[in-house]
Amino acid sequence: MTVLLLASTPEQGLIQLKSWVVGLVPVAWQPVFSSAISAALIFGIFAGIFAISTLIERKGLGRIQNRPGPNRVGPYGLFQPVADGIKMLIKEDIVPTSADGIVHFLAPLVVLAPAAMALAMVPVGPGLAAVDMDAGLLCFFAVGSAAELGAFMAGWASRNKYSVLGAMRSIAQMISFELPLVVSTLVVVMFAGTLSLAGIVENQSHYVYGLPGWNVFTPWGLVGFVIFLIAATAESNRSPFDLPEGESEIIGGFMTEYSGFKYAVFFMGEYFGMFAVSGLAITLFLGGWNAPFSFLTFIPSFLWFFLKLGAMIAWFIWVRGTLPRVRVDQLMNFSWKLLLPLALLNIIAAVFWRFTDSWAFPGALIIRWGITFAVVALPFVGLVRGIASQKNWGPRVYRYAN
Repeated sequence: MTVLLLASTPEQGLIQLKSWVVGLVPVAWQPVFSSAISAALIFGIFAGIFAISTLIERKGLGRIQNRPGPNRVGPYGLFQPVADGIKMLIKEDIVPTSADGIVHFLAPLVVLAPAAMALAMVPVGPGLAAVDMDAGLLCFFAVGSAAELGAFMAGWASRNKYSVLGAMRSIAQMISFELPLVVSTLVVVMFAGTLSLAGIVENQSHYVYGLPGWNVFTPWGLVGFVIFLIAATAESNRSPFDLPEGESEIIGGFMTEYSGFKYAVFFMGEYFGMFAVSGLAITLFLGGWNAPFSFLTFIPSFLWFFLKLGAMIAWFIWVRGTLPRVRVDQLMNFSWKLLLPLALLNIIAAVFWRFTDSWAFPGALIIRWGITFAVVALPFVGLVRGIASQKNWGPRVYRYAN
């Protein structure tokens, strides 16, 4: 506690407290012990958020669908996550006799581990990142892409046609939406001049007349944020892009042959992935740990980060309860024919915004906003009309099995 009292800020206090705890072990073991503490904190904090999020999501979806949601376990159903965890632990682990036992066992871990490693890259406050490197953004995408391997392993090892179909859907969806996801972040890197996630947040730490200088408050940042958010929803297998788990078509996708705690690990990996992309969106476009107004900077930075994370989770829940699931062809067309071209056009818009930064005549800001938006909006309208004109809507034909 003395360490916390001597620190000038809560963030420095947490850093000094960890250094003090690590200093209690022999020097040779300190790197391993420090990594273990960071890993335990990441799993502990985000596992707690995972439990709370599942409860809020079930309650929220219940309200959206005009039903109460969980309300039997504990007061107002607050102990439902505990009951779910116990149920998953004691359920029988059933493995098909024709399945590849080793790959079937490893697949959930391969899905969860990259998501947890990606969370380690995200800074929740000044100096509060488990892994801080100059190429943090590049490492985030490199690590996160390994989750595709886990989905494929699960589907292939299950020896089930529905599982294989779900795995193929997952691979196609993740690869398709990774491109617009990555391209949408290039504009941020162009303006920040660094791949360091902490450096990108520092680039948004300034205030103009008390208002934040977040990237989302620029035209290229707003368009990039919308593209990133849509692509991140698909990358997280969240509705309306949850086709790999399409229970109405393929039972449960690549998770069809999983039960008990293995299924829970898949579920946790999906939520950890959602937390990771949400944290990255906060870092790139929403100012990271910075306060929304200059007079609120006295509040600890990590609290602002988790408040923004809560808002992002609420958005994912709202979208899940509002939008219907899309078809596979709609999903692929949306990514390749609309989202990716818009992400590339946004780079051109950002270049225009950068090289007109010196305009100082009256109304220059309005003109810059208008032209920057037009660079993306006009092709967007053309692309939508072009895609719509290609649809040949014929009479609906019903076919029945004999």
